[in-house]
Amino acid sequence: MRAKRIVLGFAAVFVLATAFVSYRLIWGTPFSFTHLMTRQAIEMIADSPQALTSVGLFDGAWYDITSDKLDPYSLADRDKRFARIRRLDAELTAWDRTRFSHQEQLSYDILHWTYGRMLADANYPWLGANNKPYPVEQAFGFQKNIINFLLSTHQIKNARLARHYVERVKAVGPLIDAVRVDVERQAKLGVVAPDFIIDRSITQMQALIAPAPKDNALVKTLAEKSKAIGLDAAERQSLIDDTTVTVAQSVYPAYRRLIAEEKALLPHASHDAGIWRLKGGSAYYADQLKLLTTTDMTPEEIHAYGLSEVTRISAEEDRILKSVGLTQGSVAERMAKLQADPRFLYANTDAGRAAQLSRYREILAAMKLQLPKVFAHLPAIPLKVERVPVFAEKGSAGAYYERPSLDGKRPGIFFANERNPSAVPMWAMPTLAYHEGIPGHHLQIATVTEMTILPFQRRMGGNSAFAEGWALYAEHLAKEMGAYDNDPYGDLGRLQAEMFRAVRLVVDTGMHAKHWSREQAIAYMVEKTAMNEEEVTAEIERYVVWPGQACAYKIGMKAILEAREKAKAELGAKFDLKAYHTLVLNNGAMPLWLLQRNVTEWVNARR
Repeated sequence: MRAKRIVLGFAAVFVLATAFVSYRLIWGTPFSFTHLMTRQAIEMIADSPQALTSVGLFDGAWYDITSDKLDPYSLADRDKRFARIRRLDAELTAWDRTRFSHQEQLSYDILHWTYGRMLADANYPWLGANNKPYPVEQAFGFQKNIINFLLSTHQIKNARLARHYVERVKAVGPLIDAVRVDVERQAKLGVVAPDFIIDRSITQMQALIAPAPKDNALVKTLAEKSKAIGLDAAERQSLIDDTTVTVAQSVYPAYRRLIAEEKALLPHASHDAGIWRLKGGSAYYADQLKLLTTTDMTPEEIHAYGLSEVTRISAEEDRILKSVGLTQGSVAERMAKLQADPRFLYANTDAGRAAQLSRYREILAAMKLQLPKVFAHLPAIPLKVERVPVFAEKGSAGAYYERPSLDGKRPGIFFANERNPSAVPMWAMPTLAYHEGIPGHHLQIATVTEMTILPFQRRMGGNSAFAEGWALYAEHLAKEMGAYDNDPYGDLGRLQAEMFRAVRLVVDTGMHAKHWSREQAIAYMVEKTAMNEEEVTAEIERYVVWPGQACAYKIGMKAILEAREKAKAELGAKFDLKAYHTLVLNNGAMPLWLLQRNVTEWVNARR
C-alpha cells in the first residue's frame, strides 16, 4: 500500500512537472531568451501554411496537416497579425537586453526593429489585407503569386503531397474571391491602382485562363510531377481529373469575376504613377523607405545620391566605350548601339532560350571555382537555373531568385525571364548571374540558411536593403576577383547594371515623391541605361506597385562597401577580406545601421 502511494505520488509530481514545463514552453515565462525567440518564430510561422511549405521541414510527412491549405486572406486576419506583433514586441522588450550575449543582442535589435517597421503599416487602413497598396498587380500581385507558389514552391514528392496539392488548388477560387472583395473595399476608400497597372493585370489573368482547363499549368504541373514519383496510375488520373474540374468550375470563374471587377475600376483609375496621390501616400512612402533601405534617408537625399551616381557611372562607361572603339554619340547612344549588336544577342527562339539558360549555368560554374579566394566557407545547398513560368513572363522582372527550403532539400533557384532573350545581351549575362546566383543572392541566403546556430528569424528573415545590397556588392566583388579582366564588354555589363540601380533611386523617388509620370520615368531609364524599352517598362511598373523597394539595392551596396572600406582603412594589414565576408554573411540579414555597428565592434576587437 505504501509502495502504491509512493508510485502515485511520483506520478502526480511527474504530471504536474510536465504540465508546468508545457505551460512555460507554450504560454508562460520563457526559460531563456533563445526559448522566447523560438516560441515567437513557431507562433509566427504556424499560422501560415504557405510559410511552412517555404521552410519545407514538414510537408509530406505523416504528421503533415498544413500543406493542403493556403493562407487566409481577410481584414480580420490582418488585424490578428497586427495584434500578435504588438504582443510579441511587448514580450521582447520585457527582457533586459544588457544581460544578453552579443548574438542575443543582435537578435533582440533585429526583432525589435522589424516588429516596429511591421506595425507602421497599421497607420494605413487603406492598404490591402496583405498590407500592399494594390493586392492585384502585375509584378507581385496575389492573383499571380498564389499560382507561382503552387507551381514552384509546393513540392510533389509523394502521394500525400500530390493529394494536398489538389486541395490547395481547390482553395484558390475562394481566395481569389476574397481578394476581389478587398479590392472593392479599397476602391470605396479611393484606392485604385493606376490604369496601366490594371491593364497589365487583366492581360496577365486572361493569359492564365486562356488554355483549356486540362492544359492549364496547374493541371500540367500535377501530371508531370505525379508521374515522376510513381503514383498509382488510377489515383494519379483521379487527381488530375479532380484538378481539371476544379480549374474549370472554381479557379477560372473566380478569375473571370476578378477580371470583371478590374475592368469596372478602369474608368475610376488615374494615370498618375506615384503613391503620393493616395491619402497619406507621402507618409506611407517615407515609412516604406525606412523599412526597405533600413536607413533614415529622405526621398530628397536618395534622389540626390542617385543623380550623383548616375554622373559617376556614366563617366566610367564613357572611358570603356572609347577603349573598344565606340566614340561617336552620347554614352546612352553608344550603349544602345552595343545593346543591339547582333554579335551579342541570342535568337528569340526556343533554341536561343535554351542556349541562354545553358550559358548562365556555365558562368555560374566558372565563378564557383573562384569563390574560395575570397570566402572561407561555401554553402552546400545547390543552385538551379530555370526559366520564369511562361504565363508570368510578361509582368515579371528580367530575373529573380527563389530561396531554398530550410533543410536545403529544395535548392535555390535563379529564374531567368526568357520572354525575349535578346533583351539581355551576352555581355550583360555574367553580372546578372553573379547578382541572382553566386556570389550574390544564393551565396548569401544559402549560407545563412545553413547557420543552424542562429535563431529561425535570422535564418529565414531578412530585409531588401541587406539582401539586395549584398547582391549588388557581389557584382562589384566579381570585378575585384578578376571576372572582367580582359573583358571590357563584360565590365560594361557590370556598369550598366550599376547604372540601372542608380537610376532606380532617381525614378522611384521621382514618381513617388516628385510626381514624375510613368512615361517620364521610362524615358529617363531608357536614356541612362540604353535598356530595351519593353524591359524598362516592366521595371518602372514594378516600382509603381512596390514603392521604395527599388531604392534598397544601391543604398544597401553603399553601406556594405563603405563599412568594408572603413574597416580596411582602420585595420590596415590586419584586414582579412574572407573574415569580413564571414562577419557579414554568417550573422544573417540585419538593418544597415546595425550592420555598420557590428562591423565597428568587429574592427575594435581585431585591433
